[in-house]
Amino acid sequence: MKVSGRCFVFLFSWFLVFSIVGTARTTFAQDAAGPVEGGNEVQVWAGGGHSVPGGTQHTEAFNLGFRYGWVITGPHWPGILRGRFEYTVDAIPVYLIFQPTQTAYAGGFDPLGLKWNFERRGRFSPYFELSGGVLFSRRDIPSYTNNVNFSPSAALGTHILGEKYNWSMEVRYLHISNAGLGDFNPGLNTVQVRLGVGRFWKK
Repeated sequence: MKVSGRCFVFLFSWFLVFSIVGTARTTFAQDAAGPVEGGNEVQVWAGGGHSVPGGTQHTEAFNLGFRYGWVITGPHWPGILRGRFEYTVDAIPVYLIFQPTQTAYAGGFDPLGLKWNFERRGRFSPYFELSGGVLFSRRDIPSYTNNVNFSPSAALGTHILGEKYNWSMEVRYLHISNAGLGDFNPGLNTVQVRLGVGRFWKK
């Protein structure tokens, strides 16, 4: 199951990459909309990656979710740090954790998303994000630990703005652990590539 899970994540990620490249020419425009104070964001995203040192090894993860965000501030801070603060929430109905002994199916939500949208660079709107939430699984994650876990993460990425919609590409560090709810808590650390499609707008 480990090999098939790895192949699934790899193929799905590259499918999304080719979709982005294939549609970029028709969706990009000079008057692309981006994050502005008082605006909102909606997005559908999918991500996948592999475990890294510092926790359980030989494990892959795939997740898919939906985002809603509120751009709260106008531009702040000087120089390359200048940008806008956005608060986000994510619903994550699909979590697949491909473990050596079993595959765990889970769902979760991230009620805390702190996102800093840096100033636009043409069609690119880079951002940095810290988020946290909880996930509930039918089987223990990692194996033989607990089926309720917490999921803090950090990401660095960019929106590629289009006339109406935008694509996003990011690298995300995701930590999964039960925070002592179980007797055993080795944790799971993954580095993921996450791709999404969505839009910004202001009422």
